[in-house]
Amino acid sequence: MTPTTATAPAVSTPQTSPSTPGLDDRITRALVGAAVGDALGGPVEGWTPEQIAERHGGRVAGIVGPWYGEDWRTARPIAPYHKGDGHVTDDTLMTHALIRVYEKVRDHLDAYAVADHLVPDLLSPRWIPELEAEALPLQRVFLAEKWIVARLHYGHMDPREAGAGNIVNCGAAMYMAPVGLVNAGHPEAAYAEALEVAAPHQSSYGREAAGVFAAAVAAACHPGATPDAVIDAALALAKDGTRSAIEAVCEVASHHDDFESAIAPLRAAVEPFDTVGPDYRSPALGARRPSRLHAIEELPVALGMLLVGGGDYRRTVLGSVNYGRDCDSIATMSGAIVGALGGGIPADWAETVAEASRLDLHAPARALAQVAREVFARDLERRAAHEEAFTALAGER
Repeated sequence: MTPTTATAPAVSTPQTSPSTPGLDDRITRALVGAAVGDALGGPVEGWTPEQIAERHGGRVAGIVGPWYGEDWRTARPIAPYHKGDGHVTDDTLMTHALIRVYEKVRDHLDAYAVADHLVPDLLSPRWIPELEAEALPLQRVFLAEKWIVARLHYGHMDPREAGAGNIVNCGAAMYMAPVGLVNAGHPEAAYAEALEVAAPHQSSYGREAAGVFAAAVAAACHPGATPDAVIDAALALAKDGTRSAIEAVCEVASHHDDFESAIAPLRAAVEPFDTVGPDYRSPALGARRPSRLHAIEELPVALGMLLVGGGDYRRTVLGSVNYGRDCDSIATMSGAIVGALGGGIPADWAETVAEASRLDLHAPARALAQVAREVFARDLERRAAHEEAFTALAGER
């Protein structure tokens, strides 16, 4: 696009077509795709593929009801949430909250933006679909997300250090799609910004996964991007156990084009890097501790399902959902990436999720697309100023 500022140089924009979606379309598909994946995965989160198939008489093929039926409010006191029937979970609540931070800052974010804007947002009443009531998002998010408020609002920690000591999980990664979309086509910038944004929330491989996921979303926005190109971009930036886990899972995924046959091999491939252990609801003693050797399970599996699905939204997300375990976050991540690639989201799924969750799934996308354009224009101005200063210093033309 050509920026509106007089000082910013013009840049050429690749021509788009229905088969090559433009920025607004990719942002919309990524965010709607993430929310729909979240809603599909929510009701079967925490269960094994075998348990899911037994409960639903086969693989989940769309939106389903709560696991415990009408007893959803009392069957599991630690999570008294109406998961299912098209309700999004905390993955989407956090994603939309981060977009509202971008709307306020209207520039790249850092750890201080989280302290100044995301924390107050988590303390502001909003409609919470799984509670079927207006409440503070803080009252719905998981313990790892409550940590942000405890450390920053009550503990007054340095925002860049606040994530140290939290349980290491996918909490920061699950809502980093907006960072990738603001840095669309520039995975390196998305990676760096996401590491900064995740600093108040996570450390170790949890923070690393946030950076790599944002980079994958940014790479998926590149015109002509493919699932393989997204994996290459992720591997070019990923470090330590995160990189090893992605390599292992994606190598296995490359031999499958059907999620049914891929589920068990993908789990076997990621298991050596996953600290949680075989029983997702009863984590091992070493679970979720900092390590350079390990990785969260969700991101490698999401990328693996992207390969298995071949860029098709339905196959990618349903594979993520039926994988089980933390499948709402897996489907959130894979849904965002395949959406950014241009994958078509079933309209009936999107409509049901929006209606059931009482959310406008398109409004956050429109807002973020405008912010992304403004940030890009600012980046061009900053780049031009840097070039002018460096040229003067170096004595080069």
